[in-house]
Amino acid sequence: MSPPLLEVEDLRVRYGAVEAVHGVSFTVNGGEVTALIGANGAGKSSTLAAISGLVATQGRIRFDGRDIAGAPPHVIVRAGVVHVPEGREVLAQMTVEENLLMGLRRRDRAELASAYERFPILRERRSLLAGTLSGGEQQMLAIARALLARPRVLLLDEPSLGLAPLVVKRVFETLADLKAQGVTMLLVEQNDLTCRSSDSLTFWRTGFRVCSEIRESHVTTCLSRRLSVDQPPLAVGVRFPLCPPNFACPLAREAPRRSRGFIGFSYERLSRSSD
Repeated sequence: MSPPLLEVEDLRVRYGAVEAVHGVSFTVNGGEVTALIGANGAGKSSTLAAISGLVATQGRIRFDGRDIAGAPPHVIVRAGVVHVPEGREVLAQMTVEENLLMGLRRRDRAELASAYERFPILRERRSLLAGTLSGGEQQMLAIARALLARPRVLLLDEPSLGLAPLVVKRVFETLADLKAQGVTMLLVEQNDLTCRSSDSLTFWRTGFRVCSEIRESHVTTCLSRRLSVDQPPLAVGVRFPLCPPNFACPLAREAPRRSRGFIGFSYERLSRSSD
């Protein structure tokens, strides 16, 4: 078995006196989609920022056997780790095509054809300022720009955030296409479509991870535990194959709730959807 392409071990991220990520560990296998699922403030975006070299960290981050913790962002991008941040972060005062050229990093402009083939609307909008695009078009531009950088691991931070349902569907269709092409992705999301786009899910709560497991030989799981707000939860390993379309997604069953100083997480048994 090949070693993981990306390994994160005992990762901690602090903003001043506040620790946002509390010693999390996980791996991402080559050719797979790993999703980090959790509410706002759970530390998911901070984890992606740490992997990309955008914030100071403690812990170990290895990419393809190489330690990249603390490396400058441009070095990490050149190594093959490319980040599509939350909110898209397109260069609003530059044209669509100029944004895409940033992803090419001085390679042959002919490679722009792959972006226009994947997102035909970008060809139509190529001369417009990126800031004039709709939210969905900006997300397509951000993903296309990242793909032009030839990522070995693509980090995606809530690509469905603030988008209309039809656009969200298109975004997840794009992610499914990328998965079929063998693109390795680390995906932060809150959308339940993530289940069918991912090989493994890791559930997060306030800087910790809380995990359920579906083994390859099973399609059902049951995990219920109460977690004290004052105590780190026990982490349980996660690894499972793509959710079959005729099974209910566990994300739809996940029900965080607060009561008397406790947070409860319920992962109910998966059941076949009615025909």
